Amino acid sequence: MPARPSEEAPGVRAVRDPGDGPDADAKVRMRAIYDTHAAGILRYLLRLTLGDRELAEDLLQEVLLRAWRNIRHLPGESDGLRPWLYTVARNVTIDAGRARQSRPREIYLTDIASLAAADEVSGDIVERMVAVQTVRAALPDLTPEHRNVLVELYYRGSTTAEAAERLGIPEGTVKSRTFYALRALGAVIGTE
Repeated sequence: MPARPSEEAPGVRAVRDPGDGPDADAKVRMRAIYDTHAAGILRYLLRLTLGDRELAEDLLQEVLLRAWRNIRHLPGESDGLRPWLYTVARNVTIDAGRARQSRPREIYLTDIASLAAADEVSGDIVERMVAVQTVRAALPDLTPEHRNVLVELYYRGSTTAEAAERLGIPEGTVKSRTFYALRALGAVIGTE
């Protein structure tokens, strides 16, 4: 015999309308708290997070979640509620800052193993990476004229004519500076 509409079938829970019962009052109160205080708390959190809007919005959600969890214990009047909300906002911000400091900084490294497997045709990528880092570290030790020529030719990929035009010097000067810059770079690196 089928279950009557007033009875629950075994293993099936009746779904209540969220607007019914004691939670309805809590929802109305929470909506009032949001409408009254959310904008001010967000401005306060923006100041505390130095303008980081995404973080401030995340922290506002946490403040409102804590308000929801304590809705039955919160002061009824706005004068008692406002200080509580701002204290929670400050504490949540402090907790977020401490959590960020306790985690190690994220650094992005290239997975050398995957690069080496993918780069079989063009040689050893690890050696190229080391060479690039070595050259980058040595460039500041060169004169500005030598460094500028090498940057134009090797980093920007300019032709001799393009480098001469960008640097405002004749093409012959670009060629001679390149020769002497490569020699000076070799001396700094230690290959000569």
